[in-house]
Amino acid sequence: MDLLNLENPVFEVYVVAGAIMALKLMLQGWMTVYRMVKSDSGLVSPEDLQVGLINKSPDPSQLDVNDYVDRSRRMHRNDLENIPAFWAVGLLFVAVDPVLWLTKTMMYGFVLNRLAHSVAYMTKQTHEVRATFYTFGSLIVIYMACHVLWVVLMT
Repeated sequence: MDLLNLENPVFEVYVVAGAIMALKLMLQGWMTVYRMVKSDSGLVSPEDLQVGLINKSPDPSQLDVNDYVDRSRRMHRNDLENIPAFWAVGLLFVAVDPVLWLTKTMMYGFVLNRLAHSVAYMTKQTHEVRATFYTFGSLIVIYMACHVLWVVLMT
């Protein structure tokens, strides 16, 4: 447990990277809500077509797919598929006490690749561009998991 405190620079890197990813994940959800309200569309459930404080004039067309809203929703879903694995493996990585330079490279590398993936998605870059950032981020998490297994199984 001595490794899980802010006096450990490896844990501090994890805390910073993890907090940035938490903000990314949560703010993407709010971006989707903003886009739904702004466009008055992109609702997903039939019960959303009830009169409310925000939706004063429900219309069945509000359930139609709106790419402006759905793009943000897809980005959020992609974050939900990737960031939790980073949190889990990142904490395990800290627990095996890696060197600081490797920790910074892996964790900040993941953060930068997730942010770059989001920019690429938001600006409608090709799948190949998005996949490049996804791949590097994914390989980082895979490396960290393998590193953890190696340290634990070889000691």
